[in-house]
Order: sequence, then C-alpha cells, then structure tokens
Amino acid sequence: MLLTIKDLSVIYPQSQLSSISHVNLAIKPGEALGLVGESGCGKSTLGRSLLQLLPQQTQITGKIDLGIDLALAKNGTWRGEKIALIFQDPMTRLNPLLTIAEHGIEVLRSHKPEISIGQARIKFSETLKAVNIDLSRADQYPHQFSGGMRQRVAIALALVLDPQLLIADEPTTSLDVTVAAEILQELTILRKERGMGMLLITHDLGLVANYCDRIAVMYAGAIMEIGESKQILHNPAHPYTKSLLESVIHFNLTSQDLNLKQAEIKAEKQPRKVLLQVQDLTKYYAKSGFSFPWQKKSGQIKAIDRINFEIFSGDRFGIIGESGSGKSSTARAILQLIKPDAGLVRFDRINLTKLKEKEMRRMRSQMQMIFQDPRASLNPLRPIFEAVADPLFIHKLAANWAIAKPKVKQILERVGISENLHQRLPRELSGGQLQRVAIARALITQPRFLICDEPVSMLDATIQSQILQLMLELQQDFQLTYLFITHDLAVAQFFCDRLAVMEKGKIVEQGDTRQIFAQPKHSYTQKLLASIPHF
Repeated sequence: MLLTIKDLSVIYPQSQLSSISHVNLAIKPGEALGLVGESGCGKSTLGRSLLQLLPQQTQITGKIDLGIDLALAKNGTWRGEKIALIFQDPMTRLNPLLTIAEHGIEVLRSHKPEISIGQARIKFSETLKAVNIDLSRADQYPHQFSGGMRQRVAIALALVLDPQLLIADEPTTSLDVTVAAEILQELTILRKERGMGMLLITHDLGLVANYCDRIAVMYAGAIMEIGESKQILHNPAHPYTKSLLESVIHFNLTSQDLNLKQAEIKAEKQPRKVLLQVQDLTKYYAKSGFSFPWQKKSGQIKAIDRINFEIFSGDRFGIIGESGSGKSSTARAILQLIKPDAGLVRFDRINLTKLKEKEMRRMRSQMQMIFQDPRASLNPLRPIFEAVADPLFIHKLAANWAIAKPKVKQILERVGISENLHQRLPRELSGGQLQRVAIARALITQPRFLICDEPVSMLDATIQSQILQLMLELQQDFQLTYLFITHDLAVAQFFCDRLAVMEKGKIVEQGDTRQIFAQPKHSYTQKLLASIPHF
C-alpha cells in the first residue's frame, strides 16, 4: 500500500469534539480514492493530517503509514516530493509578491538547490503547459489571473516535483467543466504512468464518478461507507450517502422542458425595463515579457472583446465559459473596478463609464458583488458582524453603531447566520456560513443589482442547494436583479433565466437558458455541454 490509515482520530486545540473519529483508509499505487461529504465533515483535516500541517497541540491518535523513513521526515523535504497537496483556495498557496514563474523556481530550487534558475524555468514551463497555462503569462502576478487560472497554477506547483501521492483538496472548484476534465484526465494519465496515488477531496460527485476507482463518504468526522465508485453512486447503503446524492443539482434538459419554456416566453406580453446595458465593452491586458527564449515579448490579451448584452429588471442573467474567458473581467468592468478600454456600461440609463470615482462609489451602493471566495473578500482580523456593517459606513447609510446594529442583525438573521456567530472571525466559520455572510454584506446597502461571481463553486452539493434557494428567496424579498457568473452548467440551468456564453473574451451565443442548452448553435457551447461529468 502507498498509504495506510488506521483508527485515526483528530481533536483540535481548545475543542472537546473530534474533528476526525476512528478513520480507516488505504490507497494503492496508481489508485484514486475520492473523499466526499458536507463542508465541515473533516475531509480537509484528514488531508492536512497526512502532511502534518495541523495546528500545534492538536491531539492525533491512530496510525498513518506513508512509507517515509525517519531521517527524511525530520527535515520536511518529503512534503512535495513524497506527498503534494493542492489547496482548495489557491490564494493561500500563492505569494502575491511573486510572479508565477518565481513560484515554480522557488519550489524547485528549495528541494533541488543544485539546479540552475534556467533549468528550473524550463522544468516549470513543462508543468505549466500540462495545465494549459500560456507561457506568456508566467511573468504575471497571482492577482492578474482569474480564480480558475490561479487554481491551475496551484496544481502545477503540486505536480512539479513529481510526487508519489497527490492530495487534491477540491482541485477543480474554480475550474470550468472543460478545463476540469482536461486536468483530471492529465492527472489520471500521470498517476497511472508513475504509479502515483491520489486522494481526491471534493463535493463534486460527478468528478469522483468519472475519475476515482473508489469512494469514501464522510460525515461528522467518520467514514459512513467506502467501496467501488459505481457501487456507492448507484447502490448506496448508508442513508447519508443517499441524502447526499439527492442534493446534487443534475444537468438535465428534455424537449418537453424546452417547449414549456418557449410557451412561457410567448406568454410574456409586456416589455420589461432594461436595467443594465453593456455595449461594445472592451478590455485588453498587456502580455508579459517573460524571459523564456522562445516567447514573444509583446502583444495583448483580449480579456473582453467588444461584448454586448442587456439585463432586464428582475432577470437572473448568467455568463458561462471557461476559466480565463473574460467572465470575471466583465463583472469588474461593469462595476468600474477595472476601467474598460472602450465601450460603455449603462445602469438605469446612467453611463457608468463617464462617472468620476466619487460618483461611481455612490452608484455601487445600488450595484453590489458577491465574490467567488468569501474568505478572501473578508478581513481575517475582524468579526463578521463588523464586516457586514462596513458598507453602511462606507456609503454613509448609517451615522453610528446605534443605527447600524439593528440593520446588521436583521440581514444576518435573514441569510441564516445565528447571533452566536456574529463575533466570530472568518476562519471560525465554514464555507457555507462564510458565503451567507458575503451575501449579507452585499445586501446591507439594499442594492437593486447583484453580480455573483461563482458564488457557490467552493461549496458542497447540499450547501450549494441551500445557498441557491436562499438567493431565489432573496430576489423576491428585495426585488433583486442578478448577473450570475458560473462555470457549473447544472447550476446555470437551475438558476438562470437567460445566458451568455463567453469564449476568449467574446460572447459567442446568448439567449434563453433552456433554448441554448437544448439546441446549442455554437461549437464552443456544444463542447461545454459535452464535457459535463455524469453519473
């Protein structure tokens, strides 16, 4: 066996409850084991315990056999060489002050100081190619990449030392279906060629169905059942596994669904008000001049290339496409967080591209954004109650705490955050709880328009369903209009009325959601639909 875990239990400092309780697992060389379960069930704790990355004074009992001799284990160099970890949040892995190439060079030379900088660059460039990162971007910084592109960088950094065991903690959370499929196919080839084992920690049951030999289902720190993938997914024995499978949002569209939707569209007689209009919006980024000798040192990346669309009041308008296709850049350009090079954005007939910064700040109280990673968008040193209150003071909607407190309490209660959590720091909340906080923070100014940038991509299936249902309820309560950015086509089908499909900065297709998915006209849309994992 490559890895053997016997009767493993973990209790964190200052906690009376086990995070992991009597876990038994084994992974063979070349085998992929999928570990699934709700947020907070102990999946990530298990992965970190294998790498000895848990806080000091954590109580660990049981046995972990990694086949590492004591001399190697003392200096810690086995991390990365023997076992590598792909983190769920790539920004916790990436240094914002280092370029992508410098990250790779640092990893290689820290483990292999005998190699030159040039050799390290060439070695890392091969790994970047394997995860579909253009080498022209290697001299850029993490903040210049989309969430999905940053995740690809994190995967490249984990693979560059050719580990024997790969712990992949939600490795495709930020990736679209096509890129996720490509990367997992590449990982499958690598683990079979090298005999590399993989522990795939994920909430995406479609991924484990397609890429894992066996599945372990975890709940409240314990393994509920473990077995062959087909057996677990099609004939689950434990009630929790059955409930988990029932929570999955499946992609499914029939001609009957399409005919029903078309009838609904024809029934709409009254024209709706255009709330947001995007016309010929364009944004280019300069390519880096990274010093690979075979690269050109000039050119531009067309992040947004003359796109046009309208969002009506009360819409749930979605943008889908691959990582790096321009979805997040579009959101930021609408809010003028980045200045477009050309085109215009009108919100309620006001041309945002012509507003001064002070005027635009006032407009943002009506146009809020829910970011992909709530942990990265919240101050780690401030309680969540203060984080939700901040926009009231920033937009001068509350003069003091006496006015702000009841508003914050009300909105936190509405999104399902109980009062005993109000003074906790972000790190003390689960991913689902943090996303509820992020939604509350966006709603506290009573906006009319919400941009949701991958708001459920980092959440497990059960929490995804809860958050999406909450957002539907909030739309009715607050009369909201949504721009919903996602790479998850099943989520887009469930949530969005209309869609725009983006590829390489362009909108290649747009219209009614069911119409697009049932009868895709563009080859790229067809490619996206063909990449959806099924089970």
